[in-house]
Amino acid sequence: MTCVMSGKTILFLSKPQSVTGLFPSLREADITAGLAENLGGAIDFVAKNSPCLVFSVDQLPGYKAEDLLAHATRDNGFPPVIIFTERGCATDAKRFLELGARDYWLEPLMWDKVRAALPRTNGPEPSKPTPQPTASDGVTIIGQHPVVRRVLALAAQVAPSKASVLISGESGTGKEMFARYLHQKSRRANGPFVAINCAALPEHLLESELFGHEKGAFTGAISRKPGRFELADGGTILLDEISEMDLGLQAKLLRVLQEGEIDRVGGTETIKVDVRVLATTNRDIEESVRNKEFRQDLYFRLNVIPLRLPPLRSRGDDIVRLARFFVDHYTTEYALPHLEFSDSARQWLLDYDWPGNVRELQNLMERAVLLAGNGPIEERHFLLDLDAWPLPEDDAAPMQTADAAAPTETAMPLESALSGNEMRLEDIERIAILKRLEQTSGNRTQAAELLGISVRTLRNKISEYKKLGLDVP
Repeated sequence: MTCVMSGKTILFLSKPQSVTGLFPSLREADITAGLAENLGGAIDFVAKNSPCLVFSVDQLPGYKAEDLLAHATRDNGFPPVIIFTERGCATDAKRFLELGARDYWLEPLMWDKVRAALPRTNGPEPSKPTPQPTASDGVTIIGQHPVVRRVLALAAQVAPSKASVLISGESGTGKEMFARYLHQKSRRANGPFVAINCAALPEHLLESELFGHEKGAFTGAISRKPGRFELADGGTILLDEISEMDLGLQAKLLRVLQEGEIDRVGGTETIKVDVRVLATTNRDIEESVRNKEFRQDLYFRLNVIPLRLPPLRSRGDDIVRLARFFVDHYTTEYALPHLEFSDSARQWLLDYDWPGNVRELQNLMERAVLLAGNGPIEERHFLLDLDAWPLPEDDAAPMQTADAAAPTETAMPLESALSGNEMRLEDIERIAILKRLEQTSGNRTQAAELLGISVRTLRNKISEYKKLGLDVP
C-alpha cells in the first residue's frame, strides 16, 4: 500500500490498522508513505525508495524489530528506525535504543509526533548527528592544537565525575562528539547514552519526551510512556541546543538537576533518576542569561564544567590533519587511490576562514576526492567553479539540454559512474548531490548547505535528475 507523492518518503512496518489513520495527514503534507508487514518487504522498500525514516512495530507474526535493527546496523545507508508498541516499558525502551533505534514510542501514532520526527525543511535534522571520526574502541578526536589539547585534557579529567558539563561552540565544531567522548571515558560508559535535540520539538512534545507521560495526560496519551531521563538512568543524557528550551520547561529541568527526580506529565508519582547531564549550545548563553532568555540558576547548574570548543579557523595545522583524515576516509569509501595535497591546496586549507567548521571541511574533502582523479588534490577541487572547469577533449559539441540528453547516458547509476576509470564532471556533481541528499534524508536546505550551493540551485538540479528518471530523495 503506497500513496505516491513528490515529497519525503517514509515506511511503516506494521499492521495496516495501526497507521492508516495517519495517511490523510501524510497526503496533505506531501509525504509518500509505504507499508510493509514483514522484514523482507521492508528491506525491499528501503532499497527501492530510500525513505528518510522507518517506523516499525516491535513485533508481528514471524517478525521482531530486533531483526530490522540488526540489518540497519549492517547497512550504513539504512534510514533511522523508530520503534513503536502497543504496550511498552522502560526496559524494552533501553534495549531497543541500545540496539540502534532512534526512539521508542507507544501507540497510537500521533501525526504531530510523526511530523516532528521528520527531517525539517529548515535547519538540521533532529537527532541525526553529522558523522564524526570514530574508532573501534570509541570516539577519536583528532587535534594537536594547544587549545584542543587543553579541552581534551579537561574533558578527560572531569569525565569520571557526575558533574554537569556545558559544551559551547559554533555549529559544526563537534560538540556532540565531545559529549560522547565524555560518556565513553566516564564510569557510566556501559550505561545508556541518550541524546535529544531541544530545538527539534515544540514545548509540549519536548516535555513529554524528556519526562514521559501517564495514560490520559493529554489527547492521544492512551498508555504510560517513559521519558528520556528514565531511559538514561544509570547513564548520560545529552541536551543538545539547550539554549532553545522554553523558560517554563527550564524550571522543570532545574528541579531534575537539583533533586534527581522527575514527574511524568499528568503523573503524581515522583521518580528518582541517576543521570549525568551534558548540554550543548552554539549561542552566547551568558548573553541569553543577561537578556532573560535563559534562567541564570539553570545556567549555573549546567555550567559546572565549561568546555568551549574553538572554531576550526583558529586550529592551525589541525585543519590539514582533519583534511587528511577525511580524504583517507573517502578514498577508502569510494575505492579510489591514495591522494596527496598540492602545496597550493594545503595553503588554501590554512588560509580559508571555515565558517562551517569541521562539517564544512568534511564536505569539501569528499568533493575533492571525487574531483581529483589520480591526484594530487588542487585548490580548484575544493571550489567546484564550473566556469573554470575544463571541458573533456571529446566534448567540443554544444551541450544538450536536460530534455534532449540521452537518459541511458546521463542517468548513469551511481555504481557505474564510480566503477569506470574516468568520470565526467556532471557525473561527479550528480554523485555528490545525491549522496548529500541521502545523508540528510532528503533535507534540501541542509544538503545545499553541505554542498555549498543555494537551495534554488539544488532544486534545479533535482528537477533535472527527475526528468531523466532518477530516483531522488
